[in-house]
Amino acid sequence: MALDEDLGPAPGRDVTTQATVPASATGTADLVARADGVAAGLVVVAETLGQVAARFGLPTPRAAFAAQDGDAVVRGQVLATLTGPTQVLLTAERTLLNLASRASGVATATRAWALALDGTGAQVLDTRKTTPGLRALDKYAVRAGGGTNKRMGLHDVAMVKDNHVVAAGSVRGAIEAVRSRFPDVLIQVEADTQAQAMEALDAGADFLLLDNMPTAVLAGTVAAVRAREGELGRVELEATGNLTLDRAREVALTGVDYLSVGALTHSAPILDLALDLRG
Repeated sequence: MALDEDLGPAPGRDVTTQATVPASATGTADLVARADGVAAGLVVVAETLGQVAARFGLPTPRAAFAAQDGDAVVRGQVLATLTGPTQVLLTAERTLLNLASRASGVATATRAWALALDGTGAQVLDTRKTTPGLRALDKYAVRAGGGTNKRMGLHDVAMVKDNHVVAAGSVRGAIEAVRSRFPDVLIQVEADTQAQAMEALDAGADFLLLDNMPTAVLAGTVAAVRAREGELGRVELEATGNLTLDRAREVALTGVDYLSVGALTHSAPILDLALDLRG
């Protein structure tokens, strides 16, 4: 899809490169980090080169990697060296950089949260606030940065929010409706107050999303839920809303299992990467 955007419908064309570079020309280019961060999305480099080569009917360039996804990298570091038809290298350049820079930015942002939570027992989670069409890559990048994936979409975990409660008439009504229609899925319920959290537990929620709670309220809610675990079994708890790196550790120390952070994927700046063709 990204190549169709750049080249037009398959096989497409790169009017500048195909006019100025002979199809027979070969070259070598270095994929270089222009800033410190965490690499991710390098797995898309070979795929992008292969798809461009196939469109042009040319050999696929070779990619020799000097880093792998999840590695901390520094400005000026060569992450990969690509060798093959120059037309393919230049045409694939922007697409592979867009994808790898985006993924590396997500991984870099995630690593900062993972480090902030180190030793607390809590993990940072992503959300569904991903770039349309790139969810798999965004969530892969979160894992590369040291985070954890939440549900992949609306299909694999039920998330009962306030609008669902309104539509169903009650928290219990919403949970019972999901259990009846989709008995194979886990059910998470959003709670803004301790009372809502207890109501959700009584109604049979599998885990709770504790939304926008001040730290003291969150700590009290966690304690109240944990006190019920002898009766109910282990209940996973996720804090979300109004979370910042400055607050991350204090929130984690309330005893929640996860902090979900939409900004990992909806607001992370890219990590600047470049492809430098050798002369």
